[in-house]
Amino acid sequence: MDFAISLFVLLSSSLILAQDDGNAITEKPDETRTCQPDMCDLLMAFGAMKEKIAAVETRLEDSETRLRNSETRLKDSETRLKDSETRLKDSESRLKNSENQLLELRNKERTKVIFSAATGGGQAIGPFNTDKTLIYRTVITNIGDAYSPHTGVFVAPVAGVYYFTIFYHAQGLLHSRLWLFKNKQHMLTTNDHQTNADGADNGGNAVFMQLQLGDQVYVLMDKGSHVWGTDYHTTFSGFLVTQM
Repeated sequence: MDFAISLFVLLSSSLILAQDDGNAITEKPDETRTCQPDMCDLLMAFGAMKEKIAAVETRLEDSETRLRNSETRLKDSETRLKDSETRLKDSESRLKNSENQLLELRNKERTKVIFSAATGGGQAIGPFNTDKTLIYRTVITNIGDAYSPHTGVFVAPVAGVYYFTIFYHAQGLLHSRLWLFKNKQHMLTTNDHQTNADGADNGGNAVFMQLQLGDQVYVLMDKGSHVWGTDYHTTFSGFLVTQM
């Protein structure tokens, strides 16, 4: 654009000089101004070029404006895309957490632990000279296979809160005492003293216990005591209340 202005000034100066020449055409009041043919052609070409340059500059400015607008829209699109990706990641994270919670709930649903067993035998068990682990050989139910009828010991398959009960039937003329143990810890007792006025005794007790995986629960019979062993009278039962 500066070049065009300079060229216009130069041509205008040349035209003035040409008009000052002695051979220049003298202006008359009622006559149209004229110029030399070469100079006129040059001025016309310069005017056309100036218009073209102005049009090109206008189109260039329009293109720059459109380019800036396109860049702005592109940045906006990139921002929205990043926001969408962030929301997608958040959704995926929440979905994964929901799936994990559902899987955990399903695992808890599948983890069922319920057992009940009786001593069996049809005769008195005891008395013995030492404390003895009472083995309940007649298995009534053993969902989860956590109780062993060979050892009389229940082994917790999962950590959680469990509920246990023990009941016994015995002859009243003899002493009866049963202890429920968690590992080597005494948890509860049920017992009845020997008496000549009572022909038979029944007793029991129950407890909630929080167990860790592998904890053992069993019934210990006190030395010198006895219980009646059948499939119906003296029982040991328990179940998982809730997994921890």
